[in-house]
Amino acid sequence: MTWFHFFPRPATTRLPTPIVISGLSAVLALLGAAVVMFALNRPRMDAVALIVMTMLPFTGVITVREALSGFSDPNIVLIAALFVLGDGLVRTGVVREVGDWLVVKGGSSEKRLIPLLMIAVCGIGATMSSTAVAAIFIPVALRMSRGTGIGPGRLMMPVSIAALISGMTTLLATPPNLIVNAELIREGETGFHFFSFTPFGIPVLVMAIGWTLFARRWLPSDGGEPAEDLSRPKLPDLKDWMERYDLQEREYRFQIGRDSPLAGYSLRDLNLRSRAGMNILAIRHGRTFIAPMGQTELRVGDIMLVDLVGRVGNVDELYDQYNLHPLPLAEVSFTDPTQDLGAVEVIIPADSALVGHTIRQSAFRGKFGLTVIGIRRGVKAEKHIRDVELKVGDTLLVMGSWKSIRALRHTAGHDLVALGLSLGNEHPVEIQGRSREALLILALVVGLMITGIVPNVQAALIGCLLMGALGCVDLDSSYRAIDWKTMVLIVGMLPFSIALERTGGVDLASHALMMVMGKAGIHALLAALFIVTSVLGMFISNTATAVLMAPVAISVARGLEASPYPFAMIVALAASAAFMTPVSSPVNAIVVTPGGYRFGDFVRIGVPLTLLVMAISVLLVPALLPP
Repeated sequence: MTWFHFFPRPATTRLPTPIVISGLSAVLALLGAAVVMFALNRPRMDAVALIVMTMLPFTGVITVREALSGFSDPNIVLIAALFVLGDGLVRTGVVREVGDWLVVKGGSSEKRLIPLLMIAVCGIGATMSSTAVAAIFIPVALRMSRGTGIGPGRLMMPVSIAALISGMTTLLATPPNLIVNAELIREGETGFHFFSFTPFGIPVLVMAIGWTLFARRWLPSDGGEPAEDLSRPKLPDLKDWMERYDLQEREYRFQIGRDSPLAGYSLRDLNLRSRAGMNILAIRHGRTFIAPMGQTELRVGDIMLVDLVGRVGNVDELYDQYNLHPLPLAEVSFTDPTQDLGAVEVIIPADSALVGHTIRQSAFRGKFGLTVIGIRRGVKAEKHIRDVELKVGDTLLVMGSWKSIRALRHTAGHDLVALGLSLGNEHPVEIQGRSREALLILALVVGLMITGIVPNVQAALIGCLLMGALGCVDLDSSYRAIDWKTMVLIVGMLPFSIALERTGGVDLASHALMMVMGKAGIHALLAALFIVTSVLGMFISNTATAVLMAPVAISVARGLEASPYPFAMIVALAASAAFMTPVSSPVNAIVVTPGGYRFGDFVRIGVPLTLLVMAISVLLVPALLPP
């Protein structure tokens, strides 16, 4: 059997839709406004999708029913089910076991560790969202960095590259694949099979591993001293965090003097944050640090760790006013879980509800029981942390009780990802002894999809039910696992393809593309589609890009009286090739701060990589999918 048998030929050829000038102008104006809002990230992407979905019926091109039709699309249910299946792999410890295996097998060799890490990320990402798998493996990569002494900048970029390439490996690996496939089916085609993408994804992964090993010399290489025991990596202490978050001018240690007016009063009564600009982070009673509470009573001799981020005036005034004795900032570790108080770094993932809000607006302390004492964006530490609008990829240093830190898994949901919890507990195993069942269920789902015994969405739902029946997930965790913002984004953008096709916008774009590149041959036309999709993906999400470009690609195929499959495939591959800038994809954005990257790092590594992926795709796609 040849590869050709995996890719069905077209069934019919359809004539272009007539152009409706007035409707097209309105739809294009709305599309332009959406692209600008996506590029500015104001408002956030799911809100833009809701605006589009609401406004499109006013153009007179589609009805309200058609604008809401995405909610009944089986692919929406399928994507939601995949989030649940991926969460089952995390909750049962499958991802944790992979991370432990990487630590043991990778050792301290960078040349061996990078390929293993990229293969693991790509393998797990083949059945779950690329953004989700990147967020999962960032703490794993940080643990490897601390244990081996390899700089995190050497490992984070491979994680993001492999997570994006995972979208090129299977039909389910990323929403753009499912959107392109749904467009084929809507046009009367059979659609892709589960492994239709694999012959392209594997060569791209192999090439990317080679390129990453070569180009890693251009990545940040600073790292810590390797730990003797890789299962107990070296963790940062207060001194490390002081330097990383530029806290030297804000963090102080005071000891309460004998005649201090603070002694004998509770923190609630003193209200030091408002009266003196003092945000008390920790209190040391004797030899034990405790988390400050409203009812905590200060005593003579207590030592306070204080953040003066809101302080206005000379610090020396505090010494005289409250009879406080300044102490040097000792190298105190807040990563010891035996203490009452702890600290941890958390990252803002792509689907966090905190994006676009300040710490004050989000009521962070009340919501998570933790205090934010530092914010890093890329390699820069922010100064006025209370008023900084949070963005995807920001890293926060938070402090509070270990009970609150451990509860982040439940309280944070999609809002925060904890980095480097002590002793490797980045992904605590919530369901013990169910990892084998989770893997078997995943294998069953994949098997059902490959054989086509039942539709893909039904296979995924069967897997979700089995996950629940065998105790791998529960209903509450399943609802938390679904990225509802992604769901709304897809649902809101799907009507655009209907409106653009009905007004002739799709035909107009495809005719323009054929006029420019049509005489240059099939390879040049595929390259042009790849470039347009990649460039558009730098400004809007790859999901929205797929919604817009899939109908154009199929229209080009119709105009050439060729199979739509190679044209649809090139769009899907290009949608995942978002390597060029840190804002090209949320996958890139969330590795910027942990890796210590600058904008130029992505350009140096990502632009050549994108060109290499394009070359492989343009050569392989027409060879395996004859037009």
